[in-house]
Amino acid sequence: MRSHLSANLWLLALTLLLGAVLYPLALLAVGQTFFRHQAEGSMINSAGQPVTTASEAVGSRLIAQPFTADQYFQPRPSAVSFNATASGASNWGANNYLLRDRVARQLGPIVKYQSGAKQGQLAAPDIEAWFQKDRFRGQPGIVGQWANAHAGVAQNWVKADPLNSEYVAAWQKSHPDDVKQWIKENPDNTDPKPLDLAVAFFNSYSRTGPGTFPGVVEHKSADGKTTKSIEPVKDGTDIQGMFFDMWRQDHADVALQDVPADMVMSCGSGLDPHITLANARYQLDRVAGTWATKLHRDPAAVRLEIEKLLRDKTAAPLRGLVGVDLVNVLEVNLAMKNQFAPAGEAKGS
Repeated sequence: MRSHLSANLWLLALTLLLGAVLYPLALLAVGQTFFRHQAEGSMINSAGQPVTTASEAVGSRLIAQPFTADQYFQPRPSAVSFNATASGASNWGANNYLLRDRVARQLGPIVKYQSGAKQGQLAAPDIEAWFQKDRFRGQPGIVGQWANAHAGVAQNWVKADPLNSEYVAAWQKSHPDDVKQWIKENPDNTDPKPLDLAVAFFNSYSRTGPGTFPGVVEHKSADGKTTKSIEPVKDGTDIQGMFFDMWRQDHADVALQDVPADMVMSCGSGLDPHITLANARYQLDRVAGTWATKLHRDPAAVRLEIEKLLRDKTAAPLRGLVGVDLVNVLEVNLAMKNQFAPAGEAKGS
């Protein structure tokens, strides 16, 4: 009995030694000796060169990060706001309106006409003009119709920013008749919160502010401080995106260009560092035009230079044996900044 117990204990100790100590140490030694850059997270510096210390890095080749400035290529949408500690997807099904709403918000500012007098032009200005007329399917009150059709989206607006919630709370105090009417229609809730009153608020707002939407507006004071407030807005990317779906329903016969799927659909992790080459080319007009304006250069010449950068940075999985051509967003944006940024401007993402 003792001999069997001793043998099993020795086997356990040997297994722990091999599996929990020697094997990890061997992998650590191989990784740090032959693949140190990859072992440290595939980080790169502002010049696009591999580095192994976080203080020198501006990002990782493997983790997407947001780029919002017009002179940069933008990554795929992220359901986790590019938070590497919360990798994941939204898990919204195809019949979930929240997915349709998110895709519409991506499409509104970028979709272009496929044919006609405005071929190749953005539809965004026409979405704004249609919104300002305040008629959907022949009826007034676009904002109210939007809230009534999609109460969940209206509630998401209320809780998206503390300013929004405070604004609705102030409306609640100043509109007791509207609140009483809501309580009458919802007798089980006699003490509604701003979130509960989202639809009622937007119906009221739609009547008093036709052709506008309550948006967060930033103001910068003389001393450089930035303040935010809710004000009526009638244009901008929020209008273009939030009301694209309704505009599309009112203009179902208008031909629009197909948009690469990865421009509007997030990946499973929310951290995909690549976009397809088709996606990059769709963004090329905006990127090249912004750099040309910034540098006071010929747009065509700038476009050719960026196209060359894209060709240099394009690769396909397994050297092209499978998949489509991909572009690493961080690498190509750093390459553009290093090539075009004025002397003395900080380089990096």
